[in-house]
Amino acid sequence: MRRDPTEAEYVLWQLLRARRLGGMKFKRQEPLGPYICDFVCHERLLIVEADGSQHASSARDGVRYRYFEMKGYRTLRFWNEDIQENIDGAAEQIIQTAAGR
Repeated sequence: MRRDPTEAEYVLWQLLRARRLGGMKFKRQEPLGPYICDFVCHERLLIVEADGSQHASSARDGVRYRYFEMKGYRTLRFWNEDIQENIDGAAEQIIQTAAGR
């Protein structure tokens, strides 16, 4: 993603970078065990993923998300088109999840 992010990843990163969303510090393309997270906030144990349709039914994703859960992380997954069409809704969901609601 760093060199060639999708439009949705770029939009989401503009929202998350530099503690712009609720003061949370997110990192992008961050390793967590054997996996790379699109965006992760270690302080809140929160992972945010931006996915296209290629991930719609990947069995590997289930294993990956169970690994994150086992490590104590919550994972939010947004479809690219949802990010582009409703970034405010995504922001609200991230804030609510980080707050434990």
